[in-house]
Amino acid sequence: MPELPEVQTIVNDLNQNIKGETISRFWSDWNKGIKISLSKFKKKNKNAKIVDAARIGKHIIIHLDNNYSIIIHLKMTGHLLYKRKNLDSPIFQERVNNYVHHIFYFISGNTLEFSDLRKFGWLNLVPTKNVNEQKSIKKLGIDALLLTSIKFKNLINKYHKAKIGIFLLNQDIISGIGNIYRSEILFDARINPKKLNSKLSNVEVENILISTKKILKKAIKLRGTTDSDYRDTKGESGKFQTQLKVYRKENQPCVACAKIITKEKLAQRSVFYCQSCQK
Repeated sequence: MPELPEVQTIVNDLNQNIKGETISRFWSDWNKGIKISLSKFKKKNKNAKIVDAARIGKHIIIHLDNNYSIIIHLKMTGHLLYKRKNLDSPIFQERVNNYVHHIFYFISGNTLEFSDLRKFGWLNLVPTKNVNEQKSIKKLGIDALLLTSIKFKNLINKYHKAKIGIFLLNQDIISGIGNIYRSEILFDARINPKKLNSKLSNVEVENILISTKKILKKAIKLRGTTDSDYRDTKGESGKFQTQLKVYRKENQPCVACAKIITKEKLAQRSVFYCQSCQK
């Protein structure tokens, strides 16, 4: 599933490319992927001008000038492709880009297409004033990039019985961090993912926060991680996978100490770490 850096990359692209575009019509062959009726979705989108795009957790929000907002969640394999009129690029013909189920057509002739191999992703349309009241958004914890030292320490203390590796994945506590970045953040901070929050020193807590900001910002700069299906709005892969130190590196030597990287299940999710470096 695309995590914070991937979603932020897409939002940045949308702000660069579709601000000011006017939707002429909308097409879909997967009505189940739309939270409201297709007819209502089409009606509210038609002739609406795009104001801007934003991110809330892993949700993409596209604000319209008619006081409505489109909410998009990419889930496991969804991605948005921005295509300029008459653009003929082989990148868009790549396998993972060939599962388009929703298309926004713009007056300019350009399109925004939602490709989703497994069809878990979804769209919704709500009054802009109600965006933060939507169930999947309202329950989200603080955005990982908005964490401060005080807020993070307070959360660590509140959930002192939790293991740090599980704690970081809980979207109700901190939103935006998924499996890839959890492993990379804790390796960068040299913290064992199984360590209880109550056992973390103040220095370790601060180091985790520093590593969180560092890893996420670097991943955004490199346009995300393509572990499988993720592509940006140009249909291209991210570049952060070239920087991964432990994620999916099991049975390989640690880049810091040469000991073998371990893969374990933690709350039913795979976590990757170095038992020597991460205490």
